[in-house]
Amino acid sequence: MKLSALTPAQVAGRLRGPGLQLRTGPVVVRIRSPLSQVCEALVRLYADHPLVEDAGFADFHVRLAPPSGFRRWFKPQVLFHLDDHVPFKPLPLSQAFPMLEWGLNWCMAVHLHRYLMIHAAVVERHGVAVVLPGAPGSGKSTLCAALVGSGWRLLSDEMAIFTIPDGRLVPNPRPIGLKNESIAVIRRFLPQAVLGSEFVDTRKGTVAHMKPPAESVAQAGRTARAAFVVLPRYDPAGGNALQPESRARAFMEMVHHAFNYSIVGPDAFKVLGDVIEACDCYRFHYRDLHRALEVFEGLVAPMAEEAGG
Repeated sequence: MKLSALTPAQVAGRLRGPGLQLRTGPVVVRIRSPLSQVCEALVRLYADHPLVEDAGFADFHVRLAPPSGFRRWFKPQVLFHLDDHVPFKPLPLSQAFPMLEWGLNWCMAVHLHRYLMIHAAVVERHGVAVVLPGAPGSGKSTLCAALVGSGWRLLSDEMAIFTIPDGRLVPNPRPIGLKNESIAVIRRFLPQAVLGSEFVDTRKGTVAHMKPPAESVAQAGRTARAAFVVLPRYDPAGGNALQPESRARAFMEMVHHAFNYSIVGPDAFKVLGDVIEACDCYRFHYRDLHRALEVFEGLVAPMAEEAGG
């Protein structure tokens, strides 16, 4: 059963009571919160995610709630709880949903060491998966949103999750985080997209989240194998340019953006080496999203035709 099968009042009741259990990619998360804004964002952006109804094991038990004391009334704040641990400093109460998203990213990056995890978006088209590593501000989420809103399958906006030892990509299709100017860009480029509220003055500026396509969520159990690694960079002063990159440099870029490479150890070196060896690697500078879509379609089409033949 999907979250959309519950009414908003039922979602709020679970959040205030025993918790709302959602499956997101490889994990089950139990969320509790008395905050209406958390309920509203979940109803809007996680509508297609499956509920776990047996209330059994959950990988992460999280709670978003105001701190006790005067902060409930004076400059209200919100805390992120993982079990009985509070790993972060409080944020303004108005930023509760972004804190939930950042907190869930942190939970996965810090605890799921049965996988190798890289800070990257991952999309798929015609059965061909593309990994887009990049630092904040590189434009990877804007490009990811444009691709996903144009028929590509979303595996993740935030992290490439590789199985050990075979290096397959595990989907985790959650809302796509957009920042600052990217929000307006995507609203214009994808007027049909479902976006949540805008949250201003966060540590990342203004942020909003784009709902993942229902088809991507429905296929969250289907892994993929990377065929391309593309290092994106939004370049408003330049054009759209796709340039080959050496596998050695692409490997080092992936290591640089890894969450747990040093923790996984030798297995990470082996898995990442095998992934890079099987991929064609590029750098991509883009300015125009329409042209970017054409470039990416041209990138994967020959492999799709070969596989189909």
